[in-house]
Amino acid sequence: MPESPAAAHSACRFQSFSEPSDPSQVAPRIAALRKALAQQGLDGFVVPRADEHQGEYVPSHMARLAWLTGFTGSAGNAVVLADKAALIVDGRYTIQSAEQTDTRVVTPTRMEDTPLDRWIEENLPAGGKLGYDPWLHTVDGVARLEKAAVSAGGKLVAVKANPIDALWSDRPAPPSAPVKAHRAEFAGEDTASKLARIQEALAKAKVDALVVSDPHALAWTFNVRGGDVEHTPLPLGYAIVPREGRPTVFLAPEKVTNEAGDAIGAVGEIAPPAALEAQLAALGAAGAKVRLDSTTAASALATLIREAGGTPDAGADPIALMKARKNEAELRGARNAHLRDGAAMVRFLSWLAREATGGKLTEIDTVAALEAERAKTGLLKDVSFTTIAGAGPNAALPHYRVTEASNRKVEPGILLVDSGGQYEDGTTDITRTMAVGAPSDEMRDRYTRVLKGHIAISRAVFVKGTSGAQIDALARLSLWQAGLDFDHGTGHGVGSFLSVHEGPQRISKLGTTPLEPGMILSNEPGYYKQGEYGIRIENLIVVEERVIPGGDRTIYGFETITWCPYERALFELKLLDDGEIGWINAYHAQVWSNLAPLVEGDAKIWLEQACLPL
Repeated sequence: MPESPAAAHSACRFQSFSEPSDPSQVAPRIAALRKALAQQGLDGFVVPRADEHQGEYVPSHMARLAWLTGFTGSAGNAVVLADKAALIVDGRYTIQSAEQTDTRVVTPTRMEDTPLDRWIEENLPAGGKLGYDPWLHTVDGVARLEKAAVSAGGKLVAVKANPIDALWSDRPAPPSAPVKAHRAEFAGEDTASKLARIQEALAKAKVDALVVSDPHALAWTFNVRGGDVEHTPLPLGYAIVPREGRPTVFLAPEKVTNEAGDAIGAVGEIAPPAALEAQLAALGAAGAKVRLDSTTAASALATLIREAGGTPDAGADPIALMKARKNEAELRGARNAHLRDGAAMVRFLSWLAREATGGKLTEIDTVAALEAERAKTGLLKDVSFTTIAGAGPNAALPHYRVTEASNRKVEPGILLVDSGGQYEDGTTDITRTMAVGAPSDEMRDRYTRVLKGHIAISRAVFVKGTSGAQIDALARLSLWQAGLDFDHGTGHGVGSFLSVHEGPQRISKLGTTPLEPGMILSNEPGYYKQGEYGIRIENLIVVEERVIPGGDRTIYGFETITWCPYERALFELKLLDDGEIGWINAYHAQVWSNLAPLVEGDAKIWLEQACLPL
């Protein structure tokens, strides 16, 4: 157990607790940007939280929004005009954005109230020229910006060089992590087979080539992994896959290990990133129709193809669905990863049960202790995201990140811990909410309603073709009956030693992709009482086919692969029906069967008590 926050800080290999932003820097940086824009004849500039690949995590040298505004959330846009500036974020980041930026200079704005395009329509002056970096916006994104600028009586202008880069004097260097081969025993399919499937999809789509702009798709297709962004083993780069012939992978050659280079070289070519533009121009000159991923491909790519005489075709990247449907090797790896991760969680929770009531633990202590338990497996490559450990009112912030400034003591009430690990055989993501001391009746009621929704998703059966949007309400029904809800999706897709947030599969009101066997998703309903406490319960689940006696339709359900007890002290038994109690008992019996051989001593004693039948 760490003795203090300072000790905990040093114990964490994969996470930092320093305050990531300094609001005092915002005003001079905004002023410098305005001066640079005026020199270029621009009246404003859009600064997205994005890199060239539209990734959830961006490398530090691409964190322009954070440098300019201080805001470090995973989604948002700033618009800087001559006389005003806005930081537009979704509801998750309302509080964080106001705390991290200088609100005298930048106005935090809820996206739900005023989306980016509407803010531009209402604030860009007539005749104004609004600049943007075409490498940081998709084709669809640029179309929306252009429509908004025209509606305001202005004009959208692409810049050749991002003006922030010239102002950022201490900008970090680009990442240089090695690109390594992903072992066949974990990948489950060789690159040649994957390429054959991709090229078959391109032929069906009647396109001549695909630009692979999503690094997750690049890593999956060529069975490589890297380390260019936080917590996700991604190599940042591109590939061009022709409908026929050998693909070209654009990665800095000095980053590619011999093993990875040999593997790629067996099926394709490796070229430096600087060669991408010339190859796109060559495709354009040949009159090619080139598929661009509408969610990750930069507008600049489409312009390069179009200006050379080709046809950019923005649409779905066929790799996304292939990657989402895990093969047997990937599923076997995920199950194994969750067993060792579950044992680490049990050791952590047994430690927490002994130490939490002493009044000395802090949020940082819990983060460090959990990371240490995962590290004991000897197989942890990274955490899969920055651990969320929220005590009391901090638990009511769904995307809370503890810093040395925000670090709270773990006191009587609620502690929410959302965490995960990156292992070569799988990616994990689990949330457990614990009672510290005696919980209130309201806390037990809310926890049990969240648990009922979690169980409803776990037990769901649905016909082939059903999307996540069609089952999302199951997770909310018990909360709705009490006049309650939560503002995030119920579940997101999860990769295989890739991103903990993977699309296109999801369980949410926006989840339109049909759920298919092999897809891994999270099941994480919640409830948040601002300023007091928050509750979330999360397991990972796999879509699987079910046989219904007498049925005549293809039916799917979910296999749960996360193993860790729920918080018995927060159960309100009168809210649970016999079927739900039976499900909990069966789940806990399986937790005991799976994890008891993997733990010992105090952890095994704690696990036995936690898994007793209701």
